[in-house]
Amino acid sequence: MTTRRAAWLGLAVALLSTSLAGAAQAASACATVRIVVPFPAGGAADQLARTVSQGLQQRRGTTIVVDNKPGANGNIGIDAVRRAAGDGCTWLVVPAGNLTINPTLFPALSYNVTRDFKPVSLLASSPNVLAVHPSVKARTVPELIALARQADQARTPLGYASPGVGSGLHLAGELFHHKAGVKMLHVPYKGTTQAVNDVVGGQVPVLFGTWPTLAPFIQSGALRALAVTQSKRSPAAPDVPSLAEQGVPGIDVSSWYALLVPGATPQPLADALSADVRVLFATPTVRNDLQRQGLEPVASTPEALAARIRDDTAAWATLIRTYHITAD
Repeated sequence: MTTRRAAWLGLAVALLSTSLAGAAQAASACATVRIVVPFPAGGAADQLARTVSQGLQQRRGTTIVVDNKPGANGNIGIDAVRRAAGDGCTWLVVPAGNLTINPTLFPALSYNVTRDFKPVSLLASSPNVLAVHPSVKARTVPELIALARQADQARTPLGYASPGVGSGLHLAGELFHHKAGVKMLHVPYKGTTQAVNDVVGGQVPVLFGTWPTLAPFIQSGALRALAVTQSKRSPAAPDVPSLAEQGVPGIDVSSWYALLVPGATPQPLADALSADVRVLFATPTVRNDLQRQGLEPVASTPEALAARIRDDTAAWATLIRTYHITAD
């Protein structure tokens, strides 16, 4: 019996080795790998895609390019990956909101996250920040709430910008409304860069954004950070108080980003890519570079990403229905 078990174990190891070798061969067979980012260049998802591209080109011995496909709150780029061949040559780097919020907020999406994509790896997470233009006469969250109430009573509600309807930053703003008991006007954009530009330019007074994107503007004085949208301060922004410590508890919304491939991609290809990403994100150079950008590397197994998508989707669905949040 022991001999038979050993033989079966040896066969299983051989089959696994053959499978992984085949996955590596298929990956290297791509003349060019395309990483689709469904938002314009300049945001955290774009930065992460370029980190993956630069780091894996040499490791995989193939050309890897970043393809920004913005539009329709990310749905255009995501749908392009859904329709791509499952040959390991098309990857998707996407923010959490498109995977865990949009399926509830937009029931008629062209894609089904579970059916149409294979999870590969979590990539990184970052804190979100509530920031204002320097002309706004609020240096704390309570002062902003007072301004928002005055503006609402005057029927000129304060506008707050986000990268798009259905983004985690949009939902952070909606939760802020409910928890703080105020109403502001959501001003959605087609990506982070446009939203930041308009707030820095003074067209919109308030912004919910990611720390990696907003940090340079905050440090230069072009924006003023009032809070991180979570229950406690973030190591990435230790000088920025949380919403909870300023009297608005119950909001804990951070951003995270993931790597996926088309659903038809063979599992060994997804597994091999996931292993490569975990090796890359464990290197001190990459970790230090991401942390300097305000991103915390959290590369994972495909199974861990699948669990995160499932759990967060359920949590957001409950919040969206509880507070009657809509895409309008």
